[in-house]
Amino acid sequence: DARWQPLIVNFGYSFGFLLVILGRMQLFTENTIVTVLPVMALRTLDSLLRLLRLWGIVLLANMIGCLIAACAMVYTGILPPDIGAEVITLSQKAMSLPALDALARGVPAGILIAALVWMLPQASSSSFWVILLFTWLIGVCGFTHVVAGSVEMAYLLVAGDISAGAAVGGFFLPVLAGNVIGGTLIFAFLASAQVTDEIVDNSGR
Repeated sequence: DARWQPLIVNFGYSFGFLLVILGRMQLFTENTIVTVLPVMALRTLDSLLRLLRLWGIVLLANMIGCLIAACAMVYTGILPPDIGAEVITLSQKAMSLPALDALARGVPAGILIAALVWMLPQASSSSFWVILLFTWLIGVCGFTHVVAGSVEMAYLLVAGDISAGAAVGGFFLPVLAGNVIGGTLIFAFLASAQVTDEIVDNSGR
C-alpha cells in the first residue's frame, strides 16, 4: 500500500490490449481512425454504409466476447475468492460514474487509441512499448474504454447487481459515444489532412 501503487498496478490494464493488438485481432476502437479516413476523403454513402457495417460487426463481436468472459468469471469459479471480490469492487467503481462523466472520460481514451493505431506502422520493433504506454495511460488516468469497461459492466449484469437499462444507458452508450468522438471526430479529423490526397488518388477519384 503506497501512493505510487496505481502506477504499477495499471500496467495490468495493458495486457489485454497487447494480446489483442499484437495478435492482430479486431478491437472496436482500433477502427475509429483507419476505417474512417476513407469515408472522410471520399464522402460517399457507400463508404459510410461500409464503415457502419464494419463497426456494427466488430462491436457486436467484442460485446459477445465481454459477455462470455463475464459469464466465465461469475459461473465457473475460475477466480479465487479474493480476486473475485476485487473484480466486484473494480466493476462497481467503474459503473458508479455518472453518464456524462463516463462520456467525458471516453473522449481521451478514444484519442489515445487512435493515436496508438496511427503510430503502430512507424513503431516497428517498438510496438510492444507503444501499446504498453498508451493503454497504461488510459488505465492510470481513469479514462473509460467501451470494450475493456464492458467486461466490468457485463460482470455486474450477469451477477444481477445492475439492470440492463443501467448498464446500457449509464455506461455502454456514453462511453461508446466518448470513444467515437475522441477517435473519430477529433483525431481522425486531424489525421485526415495528412492523407486525404493519397486516399483520393488511390481510389481513382
